[in-house]
Amino acid sequence: VDNVDNVDNVGNVINEQDTVATIERFEDLEVWKTAREVTRMVYSLSNTGGFSRDFGLRDQMRRAAVSILSNIAEGFESRTPPMFIEYLGRAKASAGELRAQAYVAMDVGYLTQAEFEILQNLVAKCSSQASNLSWYLKRRQNGVSEPGEIYIDRESG
Repeated sequence: VDNVDNVDNVGNVINEQDTVATIERFEDLEVWKTAREVTRMVYSLSNTGGFSRDFGLRDQMRRAAVSILSNIAEGFESRTPPMFIEYLGRAKASAGELRAQAYVAMDVGYLTQAEFEILQNLVAKCSSQASNLSWYLKRRQNGVSEPGEIYIDRESG
């Protein structure tokens, strides 16, 4: 993704008059930054008490969080809109998996209600950002460009 504008820090469309961001690295994508925050949180929460000794759930939640982060990066680096869209879908699937696993962690007492809600909200934010970016990529791929929408210019070569 070379030029991306009109998307705010949660992946929502902003007005044309607002600033233009050039995305040259996956690390600059807000969705990737949120996924990184999710991953840090999962590692931190799963590093204490009984959670740290429940290797199955701990490792599965960590893998799901890392998968969100990794799929966004891999899709971006593919440099093709269809593949990026596919990888964003995989990131969303991993986000769903992580949200489901968080219920287990809360139900067995590894997460407090407050920790659970913070994690769920952050994962939902990431999933929403991935959906929004995917939606705009699909529209752009189909030749739809309207004022206020994301703009992606892919130069060949």
